[in-house]
Amino acid sequence: MTGPSPAERLVDLLNLEEIDLNIFRGRSPQESLQRVFGGQVAGQALVAAGRTVDAARPVHSLHAYFLRPGMPGVPIVYQVERVRDGRSFTTRRVAAVQQGRTIFVLTASFHHPEPGFEHQLPMPDVPEPETLPRLADEIREHLGSLPVPFERMARRQAFDLRYVERLRWDASELADVEPRSAVWMRAIGSLGDDPLVHTCALTYASDMTLLDAVRLPMEPLWGQRNFDTASLDHAMWFHRPFRADEWFLYQQESPIATGARGLARGLIFNRSGQLIVSVMQEGLFRAAGARPPGRQPGPSGPQR
Repeated sequence: MTGPSPAERLVDLLNLEEIDLNIFRGRSPQESLQRVFGGQVAGQALVAAGRTVDAARPVHSLHAYFLRPGMPGVPIVYQVERVRDGRSFTTRRVAAVQQGRTIFVLTASFHHPEPGFEHQLPMPDVPEPETLPRLADEIREHLGSLPVPFERMARRQAFDLRYVERLRWDASELADVEPRSAVWMRAIGSLGDDPLVHTCALTYASDMTLLDAVRLPMEPLWGQRNFDTASLDHAMWFHRPFRADEWFLYQQESPIATGARGLARGLIFNRSGQLIVSVMQEGLFRAAGARPPGRQPGPSGPQR
C-alpha cells in the first residue's frame, strides 16, 4: 500500500487544529535541514486568518515579516486578531508563536468580489511545462543522484518544479546571468475544492524559489552555498481565483541587492495567461560564516 500523496500531505499540513477561539495550532514536520520553511508558516498563518472570515470574502493581500527561525518538529500556535470587519473588507492579524516566542507576523485583508475595469501585463512566451525536465530529474542528471537529505525531500515535495532556463552549475557560467528566472509549478496531486486551501498552498509555494532571482548572478542555485540566506518579509496580492494543482508560471526578478539584502518580485500566471498573483519578498544574504553586527552567531541560520 502506498502512503498519502504529496498534495494530501500538504493539505494535512494546512489543516490546523482549532484549540480555542481565534487560536490554532499547526504541525511543523521534522523535515527541514536547518529551520522551518517560511512558506509553511505563511501558508498556515493564512489558513488561521481565513478560518475566521466568511468564505464569500477571499483574501486579496497579505503582508508578513519573518522574525525568528522556526524550529522543525515543534508545533506552532497561531493567534488571530480580528482587526476589522467592514462592509466590503475584512482585516486579520496573525502572530505565529513557538515555545512562547513570536517567530512570524502576518496581516491579511479579505475583500468581497466586485466588478471593475481590467488590464494586466502579458505572460512571457515560454516553453510548455511538459517540455521541461522536473527539477529533481535535472539535478540527478547532473550529479548522478541526489544527496540523501535532498532525495528524501524530493520524494515528499508537494510541488512539481520545472525551470524555464537551464540550471547553472559552475560559477564560470554566471558572467552573463541576469537576476531573473521563471519556473512552472503545480501541486503533485489534487488539493480538493476549498479555495482557501489553494490560496494557502500557493502561498506556501511562493516562498520556494523567489529569492533564487537574487542569487542567480552570485552563485549557482545548487552546490556549495557562499551566502547564509533568510526571508525577511513577504507580500502577496491575489487578483483572480485559481487552482494550485494546475500549472502556473512563476516569473521572478530581482531589481536590487545591496546592504546584505536582496529584493525579489514575482508575477504568477495561470496557463491561460491570466495574471493571478503578484509577490514581493526581501531576503537577507550574508557571507557564509559572517557574524551579524553586534550579535553572536546563532545555531539556526543567519540572525537578524
